[in-house]
Amino acid sequence: MPGWLFASFQGYQRAWLRRDVLAGLTVWAVLIPESLAYASIAGVSPVVGLYAAIPALLLYPLFGSSRHLVVGPMSATAALSASVVGGIVTSSSDDFTAYTAGLALAVGVVAALAGLLRLGFLATFISEPVLKGFIVGMALVIIVGQLPKLFGVEGGDGNFFQKLWAVVSALGDTNGWSLLVGGSCLALVLLLKRVAPLVPAALAGVVLGIVLVAFLDLQNRGVDVVGEIEAGMPSVGVPEVAAGDVSLLLSGAAGVMLVGFTEGLGAAKSYAQKYGYRMDANRELIGLGAANVGSGLAAGMVVNGSLSKTAVNGGAGARSQLSGYVVAALTVLTLLFLTPLFETLPDAALGAVVIAALIELVDVRSLRQLYNIHSPELVAIYGRAARADFICAVAALLGVLVYDTLPGLIIGVALSVLLLLYRASRPHVAVLGRVPAIDGQWTDVGRHPENTTVSHVVVARVESGLFFANAEVVGDRLRELASADGVEALILDAGSVPVVDVSAARMLGETADEMRRRGVRFVVVGDVGQVRDVLRRTGAADDRRPVFPTIEAAVTAVSGDGRPADPDSTATEEER
Repeated sequence: MPGWLFASFQGYQRAWLRRDVLAGLTVWAVLIPESLAYASIAGVSPVVGLYAAIPALLLYPLFGSSRHLVVGPMSATAALSASVVGGIVTSSSDDFTAYTAGLALAVGVVAALAGLLRLGFLATFISEPVLKGFIVGMALVIIVGQLPKLFGVEGGDGNFFQKLWAVVSALGDTNGWSLLVGGSCLALVLLLKRVAPLVPAALAGVVLGIVLVAFLDLQNRGVDVVGEIEAGMPSVGVPEVAAGDVSLLLSGAAGVMLVGFTEGLGAAKSYAQKYGYRMDANRELIGLGAANVGSGLAAGMVVNGSLSKTAVNGGAGARSQLSGYVVAALTVLTLLFLTPLFETLPDAALGAVVIAALIELVDVRSLRQLYNIHSPELVAIYGRAARADFICAVAALLGVLVYDTLPGLIIGVALSVLLLLYRASRPHVAVLGRVPAIDGQWTDVGRHPENTTVSHVVVARVESGLFFANAEVVGDRLRELASADGVEALILDAGSVPVVDVSAARMLGETADEMRRRGVRFVVVGDVGQVRDVLRRTGAADDRRPVFPTIEAAVTAVSGDGRPADPDSTATEEER
């Protein structure tokens, strides 16, 4: 067997068996009610969530690299699934379930191809702040979509604000019994999560809902229940999707895959670091692809790695993906023998389980922290863009609330790239001074006014790479510093410049020539290897424009009357 198959079972020890089995039992108690609930978010029958969980749990360990990641239906991708499929067929259509399975299959194919092409780096294009804002927005949209179940009223369509207004407008028609069931289940789940985190709170909420329906005869009091759930295993086969709609599913699948992959990779990385083993992003893509292909062929829905269930798995002591196989076996038994127990599950209880799971994702504290990550110095340099991470998070959040899930994500990613380019195009050019009592150390005099400067010499540092987008801005700033009264030399500390392109190198050469014509010497200090290569090959560094190893050496060379102090200097007669 190739070493990359069943990676989590390599070096398996018999002592791990008990922990894996107990972890599997614990995860099963959480996965069953959540899978039923997340299927309702995707707009399909609750049993579809169980259909999806089984192949996901069986196939991910075959290719994936995480020992702890639990793959199954999740709220964010379920909502994305409803959005993508709803844009192709109506939610009331008989084809909606087939297209939901078709989207899972498309996501699987896209993810597997991306893994084989080693495109795991794509996850880095969604920054953590963008993902945070996106998840907060998704959580709010899903929560407001569950409120009609809680109040027993008709919901509305549209964006977050339209759905919220529909709920507010219908509050006069609230079914008190639905509100009693939903409120009781929500309170129980939230209470157990706080006081008894080891208890499967979601399962407890589901059980309470079923008990209340039975003892209070709530089906005859206008409380909606899940209804008949077809027992047995799903039929296996390719979903029936019109050939003309395949391209639509594939285009939507790319965005869904990227979100699911990013969310699952974050969960997998956190436990890999905790337990000291390595992750492979490309294998995670292939594992995600296999799980979704299996789900699509089994009439399921989109699946991805779950942070909450992975936390339950790790907290229960799992050491390998054997726990996932235990969950899969128990889910099969549930489908075969236990589905009648869930037929009287009230929709209000399902809504409560979803809301309880998502409340903690409305992470206002993290958004506040992003807002506070700035300083007066950053504001002086970048203006409002100093809070770029917060701006991107809020843009993704509002994009989801106003426009929809995928547009919100695209807005956040696009804005993060634009702000990155904006900040890179306006790098800070610091004026340096010698740190008192520390030989050879120079820092920004704007931050450390106690530093001392050298008469007639300006030492500047560009706190960025130099490339075409910022070459003109940096050149203007250097010429501005060199034009101050009494300046005879300008020293550029390039030790913090990681990269330079041809446009920037030519700018440096032209700036040096212009300064020389005005009687100001321009020298470069401490360039890194690739920067030095570009400077020399473009002529920006040569015998007339030498590169010095340290600022002190450059200051010594240009101090006094601006002529090199060292008679062996490579300066030309014209410069002398």
